[in-house]
Amino acid sequence: MRIIGGKFKGRRFDPPADKWPTRPTTDFAKEGLFNILANRIDFSQTKMLDLFGGTGSHSYEAISRGCVDVTYVDMHRPCTKFVSQIAKLLEIDAFLAIKLLDVAQFLKRPRDSFDYIFAGPPYSLPWLNHIPDLVLDAGFLKPDGLLCWNTIQIIILSFTCIFRN
Repeated sequence: MRIIGGKFKGRRFDPPADKWPTRPTTDFAKEGLFNILANRIDFSQTKMLDLFGGTGSHSYEAISRGCVDVTYVDMHRPCTKFVSQIAKLLEIDAFLAIKLLDVAQFLKRPRDSFDYIFAGPPYSLPWLNHIPDLVLDAGFLKPDGLLCWNTIQIIILSFTCIFRN
Protein backbone atom coordinates (compact mmCIF):
# COMPACT_ATOMS: atom_id res chain seq x y z
CA MET A 1 0.00 0.00 0.00
CA ARG A 2 1.16 3.53 -0.63
CA ILE A 3 0.34 7.14 0.04
CA ILE A 4 -0.87 8.65 -3.24
CA GLY A 5 -0.27 12.39 -2.87
CA GLY A 6 0.98 15.21 -0.70
CA LYS A 7 3.97 15.40 1.58
CA PHE A 8 4.41 11.62 1.85
CA LYS A 9 3.57 10.81 -1.78
CA GLY A 10 5.01 7.44 -2.77
CA ARG A 11 5.71 6.25 0.79
CA ARG A 12 4.82 2.60 1.17
CA PHE A 13 3.62 0.68 4.20
CA ASP A 14 2.95 -3.02 4.43
CA PRO A 15 0.33 -4.04 6.97
CA PRO A 16 -0.02 -7.74 7.71
CA ALA A 17 -3.51 -7.55 6.19
CA ASP A 18 -3.71 -11.27 5.46
CA LYS A 19 -4.01 -11.81 9.22
CA TRP A 20 -6.51 -9.02 9.88
CA PRO A 21 -10.27 -8.66 9.43
CA THR A 22 -9.70 -5.71 7.07
CA ARG A 23 -10.22 -5.00 3.40
CA PRO A 24 -7.97 -2.07 2.53
CA THR A 25 -9.11 0.24 -0.25
CA THR A 26 -6.95 -0.32 -3.31
CA ASP A 27 -4.48 2.40 -4.29
CA PHE A 28 -6.43 2.87 -7.52
CA ALA A 29 -9.75 3.48 -5.72
CA LYS A 30 -8.12 5.68 -3.07
CA GLU A 31 -6.43 7.78 -5.76
CA GLY A 32 -9.76 8.33 -7.52
CA LEU A 33 -11.50 9.29 -4.29
CA PHE A 34 -8.78 11.71 -3.19
CA ASN A 35 -8.64 13.31 -6.64
CA ILE A 36 -12.32 14.12 -6.23
CA LEU A 37 -11.88 15.28 -2.64
CA ALA A 38 -8.99 17.57 -3.57
CA ASN A 39 -11.46 19.63 -5.61
CA ARG A 40 -13.92 19.92 -2.72
CA ILE A 41 -11.82 19.98 0.45
CA ASP A 42 -9.04 22.19 1.74
CA PHE A 43 -7.33 19.50 3.78
CA SER A 44 -5.40 22.04 5.84
CA GLN A 45 -8.74 23.32 7.17
CA THR A 46 -10.41 19.90 7.51
CA LYS A 47 -11.23 17.94 10.62
CA MET A 48 -11.50 14.27 9.57
CA LEU A 49 -13.02 11.15 11.10
CA ASP A 50 -11.89 7.74 9.79
CA LEU A 51 -14.43 5.11 10.91
CA PHE A 52 -13.46 1.41 10.64
CA GLY A 53 -9.95 2.79 10.05
CA GLY A 54 -8.22 -0.56 9.45
CA THR A 55 -4.71 0.03 8.10
CA GLY A 56 -5.03 3.81 8.49
CA SER A 57 -4.57 4.38 4.78
CA HIS A 58 -7.20 7.13 4.55
CA SER A 59 -5.87 8.87 7.64
CA TYR A 60 -2.28 8.90 6.32
CA GLU A 61 -3.47 10.17 2.94
CA ALA A 62 -5.43 13.06 4.49
CA ILE A 63 -2.52 14.04 6.73
CA SER A 64 -0.11 13.80 3.80
CA ARG A 65 -2.33 16.33 2.00
CA GLY A 66 -2.29 18.79 4.91
CA CYS A 67 -4.93 17.63 7.39
CA VAL A 68 -3.76 18.21 10.96
CA ASP A 69 -6.80 16.89 12.88
CA VAL A 70 -7.71 13.27 12.18
CA THR A 71 -9.58 10.87 14.45
CA TYR A 72 -9.12 7.18 13.59
CA VAL A 73 -11.52 4.58 15.06
CA ASP A 74 -11.12 0.80 14.91
CA MET A 75 -11.80 -2.01 17.38
CA HIS A 76 -9.04 -4.38 16.19
CA ARG A 77 -6.06 -3.87 18.51
CA PRO A 78 -3.40 -5.01 15.97
CA CYS A 79 -4.71 -2.36 13.53
CA THR A 80 -4.49 0.42 16.10
CA LYS A 81 -0.97 -0.69 17.08
CA PHE A 82 0.10 -0.72 13.43
CA VAL A 83 -1.39 2.74 12.80
CA SER A 84 0.36 4.06 15.90
CA GLN A 85 3.69 2.67 14.64
CA ILE A 86 3.24 4.23 11.18
CA ALA A 87 2.20 7.55 12.74
CA LYS A 88 5.41 7.61 14.77
CA LEU A 89 7.48 6.57 11.76
CA LEU A 90 5.99 9.39 9.65
CA GLU A 91 6.12 11.77 12.63
CA ILE A 92 2.39 12.53 12.32
CA ASP A 93 1.23 11.21 15.69
CA ALA A 94 0.44 14.76 16.85
CA PHE A 95 -2.18 15.01 14.07
CA LEU A 96 -3.80 11.60 14.61
CA ALA A 97 -6.04 10.62 17.54
CA ILE A 98 -6.26 6.82 17.57
CA LYS A 99 -9.34 5.34 19.24
CA LEU A 100 -9.47 1.61 20.03
CA LEU A 101 -13.26 1.36 20.04
CA ASP A 102 -16.14 -0.37 18.37
CA VAL A 103 -17.59 2.13 15.89
CA ALA A 104 -21.12 1.42 17.12
CA GLN A 105 -20.09 2.50 20.63
CA PHE A 106 -18.18 5.51 19.30
CA LEU A 107 -21.25 6.68 17.36
CA LYS A 108 -23.42 6.50 20.48
CA ARG A 109 -21.30 9.11 22.24
CA PRO A 110 -21.02 12.22 20.06
CA ARG A 111 -18.04 14.25 21.15
CA ASP A 112 -17.23 16.30 18.15
CA SER A 113 -18.28 17.16 14.63
CA PHE A 114 -16.19 16.71 11.51
CA ASP A 115 -15.80 18.28 8.07
CA TYR A 116 -15.03 14.96 6.38
CA ILE A 117 -15.99 11.48 7.52
CA PHE A 118 -14.80 8.34 5.77
CA ALA A 119 -16.50 5.07 6.72
CA GLY A 120 -15.14 1.84 5.25
CA PRO A 121 -17.15 -0.77 7.16
CA PRO A 122 -16.90 -4.53 6.75
CA TYR A 123 -19.38 -5.72 4.13
CA SER A 124 -20.89 -8.25 6.52
CA LEU A 125 -21.79 -5.63 9.12
CA PRO A 126 -25.47 -6.20 10.00
CA TRP A 127 -26.16 -2.47 10.50
CA LEU A 128 -24.23 -1.37 7.40
CA ASN A 129 -27.18 0.53 5.90
CA HIS A 130 -27.73 2.50 9.12
CA ILE A 131 -24.28 4.10 9.22
CA PRO A 132 -25.26 7.35 7.42
CA ASP A 133 -28.29 7.82 9.67
CA LEU A 134 -26.26 7.18 12.83
CA VAL A 135 -23.58 9.65 11.76
CA LEU A 136 -26.03 12.35 10.70
CA ASP A 137 -28.51 11.92 13.57
CA ALA A 138 -25.74 12.14 16.18
CA GLY A 139 -24.44 15.39 14.69
CA PHE A 140 -20.99 14.10 13.75
CA LEU A 141 -21.05 15.84 10.37
CA LYS A 142 -20.61 19.60 10.32
CA PRO A 143 -22.81 21.79 8.10
CA ASP A 144 -21.36 21.63 4.58
CA GLY A 145 -19.47 18.49 5.65
CA LEU A 146 -18.90 15.37 3.59
CA LEU A 147 -19.60 11.75 4.53
CA CYS A 148 -18.03 9.15 2.26
CA TRP A 149 -19.36 5.68 2.90
CA ASN A 150 -17.61 2.77 1.20
CA THR A 151 -20.15 0.09 0.30
CA ILE A 152 -20.52 -2.79 -2.10
CA GLN A 153 -23.56 -3.52 -4.18
CA ILE A 154 -23.62 -6.65 -6.36
CA ILE A 155 -19.83 -6.91 -6.66
CA ILE A 156 -19.45 -3.24 -7.62
CA LEU A 157 -17.33 -1.18 -5.29
CA SER A 158 -18.84 2.21 -4.79
CA PHE A 159 -18.24 5.26 -2.68
CA THR A 160 -21.45 6.96 -1.67
CA CYS A 161 -20.84 10.55 -0.72
CA ILE A 162 -23.35 12.60 1.20
CA PHE A 163 -22.93 16.37 1.20
CA ARG A 164 -24.62 18.15 4.06
CA ASN A 165 -25.68 21.73 3.37
